[in-house]
Amino acid sequence: MRELVISKYEAGQRFDKFLAKYMELAPKSFFYKMMRKKNITLNGKKAAGNEKLEKGDTVKLFLSEETIEGFREKKKRAVHTGAKLDILYEDEQVMLINKPAGMLSQKAEKGDISMVEHLISHLLDTGEVTEEMLKTFRPSLCNRLDRNTSGIVAAGKTLQGLQMLSGLFKERTLHKYYLCIVKGVIKEEQDVRGWLLKNEKTNQVRIFKNETKDARPIHTKYRPLADNGQETLLEIELLTGRTHQIRAHLSYMGHPIFGDPKYGDAVLNKKLTSGYGLHMQLLHAWHLVFPELSSDFEGLSGKSIYAPAPKQFVSIAQKRGLGTWEHGIPEV
Repeated sequence: MRELVISKYEAGQRFDKFLAKYMELAPKSFFYKMMRKKNITLNGKKAAGNEKLEKGDTVKLFLSEETIEGFREKKKRAVHTGAKLDILYEDEQVMLINKPAGMLSQKAEKGDISMVEHLISHLLDTGEVTEEMLKTFRPSLCNRLDRNTSGIVAAGKTLQGLQMLSGLFKERTLHKYYLCIVKGVIKEEQDVRGWLLKNEKTNQVRIFKNETKDARPIHTKYRPLADNGQETLLEIELLTGRTHQIRAHLSYMGHPIFGDPKYGDAVLNKKLTSGYGLHMQLLHAWHLVFPELSSDFEGLSGKSIYAPAPKQFVSIAQKRGLGTWEHGIPEV
């Protein structure tokens, strides 16, 4: 017999889904049969499988060790990356991290090391999770930033935290703001809409003014913070989160982002590379505003989180006379 106690990280999921993660190689019919025969129990009682697990629940597997281990997939241990995370906010359930440009949010290929791997490595190093816990729940991110976009990524340390954050992003009740430097002068706030069509083969998008077949609607707001007569520091509120939306939409409007290799101004980018050594787009997810939340997440309820911009971003902005900055945050 093996006894398992549900941790805060695993709480919130259905019992049958937990079992399927714990013994990945077993067919679903096996679990239901064992529950009917009370060879698998929840809190000492017969279970149906649709119960929602809570922290402290006890699961008993009246099975031989050979049977249990035979149904468990032999996974590689998590990678200890040793990276130091720039943590902006953390509680028992969630973590908000300032992702540097150049780092993947999530794996693109099997061998990649992304922010998710750095997150799990950090939680292992601090002892908050163990390799055994990772078999039934893996902390993860709820939003993605392009590799060369810096700024706030939101991570669920527990399943409940992950579900809460994912719900906010899906329902668009979480307000997301970005900073960028663009070519040209924008003097007035703008509320713009359009249609975005993605080419899956090239991973590039096109913007259209009117509805177009297979294109998806986009909605963005821009607010100028400073300009020098040739370029503008913008704050962007992202109201729909499509692939490359900000980058492509600004380029379509005649205001490409500094350093953008896909949608930017090639001549300008060459000058920025030679003058500043810039090899990334100057786009930074700098501000999140949370709605009112339940008591389980009172630490984030109504809270504003800011992420300092990268040093190179701030340096270029200051040298080109784009606003006053303090500790990586523009004074607005």
